[in-house]
Amino acid sequence: MKSARLYVRQCDIGVDVSITETARERMRGLLGRDALASGEALLLKRCGSVHTFGMRFAIDVLFLDRHQRVVAIRHDVARRRASFSLRAVHTLEMAAGAARLHGLAVGDSLVFEACS
Repeated sequence: MKSARLYVRQCDIGVDVSITETARERMRGLLGRDALASGEALLLKRCGSVHTFGMRFAIDVLFLDRHQRVVAIRHDVARRRASFSLRAVHTLEMAAGAARLHGLAVGDSLVFEACS
């Protein structure tokens, strides 16, 4: 997986993002983890739907269009749920409450700056 830093409205919001590069990484997602810190996120490229079956914690799910603009947000998605957006091309998973904590909203353009 690649690593990046998340910028919103040209500001570093202090979130480190792991970016999936393969179908296997997308399928694994956050499965097997006990938690996700508020300063961490997972970007699922080419993914418009997610599920939380087998997960141990709730998450915030942000659906992004091809321009990495937020088209929908599902807050506090509990375990054993599925969520999708017909307009989404990518999906960003964050710890439950992190989207509100960082002030993320529908219409925000996200920038993922690669970590060197």
